[in-house]
Amino acid sequence: MIEEVHETEADEAPLVSLRTMNIVVASLLLVVAAIVIMDSLRLGIGWAENQGPAAGYFPFYIGLLLGSASVVNLLRALLSERVAGARMFVSRPASTRVLAVLAPLIAYVLVLTYIGIYVASALYIGIFMWYFGKYPVARCVIVGAAIAAALFLMFEVWFLVPLPKGPIEALLGF
Repeated sequence: MIEEVHETEADEAPLVSLRTMNIVVASLLLVVAAIVIMDSLRLGIGWAENQGPAAGYFPFYIGLLLGSASVVNLLRALLSERVAGARMFVSRPASTRVLAVLAPLIAYVLVLTYIGIYVASALYIGIFMWYFGKYPVARCVIVGAAIAAALFLMFEVWFLVPLPKGPIEALLGF
């Protein structure tokens, strides 16, 4: 029997280091905290007698906590004495696998408004089954259509929650 040889995470070339990602995430969260704090100040952060807190009171303090934690994490990442890239956040093969799932998800969201959620979901499920699961095309079509029909019945008929529909549902009178 022939065994496939898989690279381990340790053998893979790093694409992004853990230190770099810590700096990026801490910086982004610091920007979010600054936006929350500024908007909270605009709304008011005071406490009025017999009225309670102003609209920005609680978000202001959440923004302060988020900003403080982000500054601590940013300083820890910047002052880290480890060699940059010593600890790997993601490797090239791992990022390729993530993109193989993320790209179809983005396409699903983009086409959803044009062809409707039910047709898009049937295609998404069927293509994933075919590509990743290596199932026969007939089974992928049947499962994708069955799940889309079940979702349609659940949301449109039983819960009476209208979801985005496309031209196929319009041809069927929905």
